[in-house]
Amino acid sequence: MNMIRIGIMGYGNLGRGVEYAIAQNPDMQLAAVFTRRDPASIRTATAGVPVLAADSAADMKDEIDVMILCGGSATDLPEQTPALARWFNVVDSFDTHARIPEHFAVVDAAAKEASTLGLISVGWDPGLFSLNRVYASAVLPQGESYTFWGKGVSQGHSDAIRRIEGVQDARQYTVPVESALEAVRSGSQPVLTTRQKHTRECFVVAKPGADTARIEKEIKEMPNYFADYDTTVHFVSQEELLRDHAGLPHGGMVIRTGKTGPEGANTHVIEYRLKLDSNPEFTSSVLVAYARALWRMYQAGERGCKTVLDVPPALLSPLSGEELRASML
Repeated sequence: MNMIRIGIMGYGNLGRGVEYAIAQNPDMQLAAVFTRRDPASIRTATAGVPVLAADSAADMKDEIDVMILCGGSATDLPEQTPALARWFNVVDSFDTHARIPEHFAVVDAAAKEASTLGLISVGWDPGLFSLNRVYASAVLPQGESYTFWGKGVSQGHSDAIRRIEGVQDARQYTVPVESALEAVRSGSQPVLTTRQKHTRECFVVAKPGADTARIEKEIKEMPNYFADYDTTVHFVSQEELLRDHAGLPHGGMVIRTGKTGPEGANTHVIEYRLKLDSNPEFTSSVLVAYARALWRMYQAGERGCKTVLDVPPALLSPLSGEELRASML
């Protein structure tokens, strides 16, 4: 078996999850971990794996088949993904939905110039939920699609809060509005605004002397993250945050309701649901599966940037086409 050599850029919750996921896939091996912290301070779970400075990554371009980027969408990935696409095939979990077309264009240009392949916005939303929205709307063209998230901790939103000046730590929960969820499941196809579908609840540890009123205002007015939602901000101590909000659960559902038959006589509801104990570990597992697909697409001559919508499902699995037809079809 030809092993796929994986590099990890960033060794936080997501990076550690990628390492665990690689260990569950016998056709992959961890080649190196890259960090902006002091490499000597990092202890990986995999023995013998080099931990290197992030700015030295290009030196390993011949030792890595796919680089999985584990930074945040707010500031890291918009810079890191196109920069690293100059040297590597890259996979990221960029999750700022409104900016995906812009991010795609930048990564596509960089990867085409370098003759590499990039795969962006991989995870469960965007990612697996994106696929389900496409499948369901194609099957039920006369209908409406709805996406609900939570209740759970959003890594991207929590990271965005932590980037605010004066914030020491934070957790952000996305909470679906139950009345909206019930209306959708009934098949009545309600028209719902962003604000009517979810609320956001933030638990924030402010640095000593920080202006909490300014921090709360910046959170609530942050575009693409909080501005369109009813958002509650709680300021807590670091001890409270670690005691009550140490876990990273999440989940959600994609629901499509549609009509078929003469005059829409029959109503159908498609629901795809996730319930996750660990958001970063599940997202990491999705990234690793798509790293396999990316490598196969690269070997087949694909270049530029792709999303999960461009990846044939069979390429995600370590099983052969014959095995998939016998056991999965």
